[in-house]
Amino acid sequence: MAPLAPWLLAPLADLLRQRGHAWLLQGPSGLGQYELALALAAAWLCESPTPQGACGHCGSCHAIDVRTHADLCVLMPETAMMAFGWPLDEKTQSDIDDKKRKASREIRVEAMRDAIGFAQRTSARGRGKVVLVYPAERMNAITANALLKTLEEPVGDVRFVLSSEAAWQLLPTIRSRCLGFPLAWPETGQAIEWLVAQGVAAADAPALLRAAGGRPSDALQLAGSGQSPKAWSLLPKAMSRGEVAALSDHAPAQAIGVLQKLCHDLMAVGSGAEPRFFAPADLPAAPSHLVLARWSKSLAQAARTADHPFNAGLMLESLVSEARSALGSAGRRP
Repeated sequence: MAPLAPWLLAPLADLLRQRGHAWLLQGPSGLGQYELALALAAAWLCESPTPQGACGHCGSCHAIDVRTHADLCVLMPETAMMAFGWPLDEKTQSDIDDKKRKASREIRVEAMRDAIGFAQRTSARGRGKVVLVYPAERMNAITANALLKTLEEPVGDVRFVLSSEAAWQLLPTIRSRCLGFPLAWPETGQAIEWLVAQGVAAADAPALLRAAGGRPSDALQLAGSGQSPKAWSLLPKAMSRGEVAALSDHAPAQAIGVLQKLCHDLMAVGSGAEPRFFAPADLPAAPSHLVLARWSKSLAQAARTADHPFNAGLMLESLVSEARSALGSAGRRP
């Protein structure tokens, strides 16, 4: 496993000092919930654990590294399983490869039932079993209810670590049966140092961290996608001029995310608060709260169908036209 980010080291040691069969790690995206959950699972299963976590060298740690540990069950949406390199079962992989269906964006109830069966089996390595669920909010009501009884009455030596970026979306009964563990925001300097250590240019790291709303992992993804800090700073005023080219390299879902950040910052400025994603000097004049509220609602509606637009180019043009109209209204206020 890759080394944990520095702001996750103390939380891991804190978790290992405590007892509990089910943990819910929660906090905004980009703070490392998945990495912390996997590190905790690895420490629980490690043959030579330390107070700071897994040893990283034993057979158990190696089995986790190569995604073959018999006592670790990872529950994710199929899209996330593929993104993080976890293998799907043979039938599921075959169906996706043959285009019989698309990879699921939710944690399927069939996978949850397999996990419940896993929990009832005997440990293969003798150090117990772990079920890791991420992101836990991707369980629908049926899937969550399938997990609920096992959380209430755990069988044998199984432990659960649920990791969530939107814990309020979980069933209250799921939250009540887990020990909650909130993740704290890293300090800005610490996050920038980590980004530089990951290969991000020191001159770019602060702007990328701002563009990600202070979330280091999201900032690293932005850097990997080729996001230019200069282009990001020019984007708000490009939208006020209706320049579609400024978002031409964005998929509709990504473009909506960018515009939602811009709308958020203008709402903040209009309320006398500091913007979060853009520097104050990069923002155009803020429209009225009513205009921004309508724009925000429209963007939220567009996000529901962004992954399946009829025509991505036309959708981008429509989004930019709407942004120009909203931003242009600032100069028309009495």
